[in-house]
Amino acid sequence: MRIWGKLLGAFFGFLFGHIPGLLIGLWIGHRFDTGMGLQGGFRRRPSDAQQAIFFHATFSVMGHIAKASGQVTESEILVATNLMDRMNLTGELRNRAQASFREGKSADFPLRQTLSQFREACMGQRDILRFFLEVQLQAAFADGHVPPEERRILETIAEELGFSRFELERILTMAEAQMNFYRTGQGGGYRGQQQGWGGQQASREPPRDRLKDAYQLLGVAESDSDQDVKKAYRKEMAKHHPDKLAAKGLPPEMMEMAKQKAQEIQSAWEMIREVRGIR
Repeated sequence: MRIWGKLLGAFFGFLFGHIPGLLIGLWIGHRFDTGMGLQGGFRRRPSDAQQAIFFHATFSVMGHIAKASGQVTESEILVATNLMDRMNLTGELRNRAQASFREGKSADFPLRQTLSQFREACMGQRDILRFFLEVQLQAAFADGHVPPEERRILETIAEELGFSRFELERILTMAEAQMNFYRTGQGGGYRGQQQGWGGQQASREPPRDRLKDAYQLLGVAESDSDQDVKKAYRKEMAKHHPDKLAAKGLPPEMMEMAKQKAQEIQSAWEMIREVRGIR
């Protein structure tokens, strides 16, 4: 139970306003304690202006990436459409998202200015910026690979958001592994081939490629120690936990994507843990 906010609020409230100040300070302190109980920080909903900037940047930059190599492919349009579906965007919001995607395809699209406004709206929250970058990678990988033209745009995005080239390459590797891990899982995958660990049917090793993707999704190598793998899993979960991202201002409409990402990190960890026998 958190009480420091109440104690400090009551103390300073009484100091400046006696009994009425004490009561007001106690109430403010209670709100502070409640907010800090939500994953270590306040859960805040972005303002309408911030949310508008977030949505516009998300879909306009996605459209810019899609247009980078010339003709926008059906796969790239499908990625944007699926994102709108997962965000449950309908009516005017969906129209705005589609208009932003079209705007991003224009030759004079102000990429750096758009990213600068987005970064300012996010108040530099690094986990939110990384989440945004990971969303853009879905458009880049829409056709199964990242052409040089799209890679150059990704480098500009990373630079504007404050990520180094090394960090971008690492995020690219992890994002590609995540997509492969998700696709093979959808098609049956490791869990789909087993009747349950520890049951009558003998456990089988997961497909080699899927296990490799699981390691890369966590940003570790098969040669790393159990302790390092566990540490990497906890670090990735801390970055992508939906409640933590919500507390930092992730729009509610983006929460479904955050939940899926966290589930895939959890699935990768569980696969590695079973193979290694980590308890």
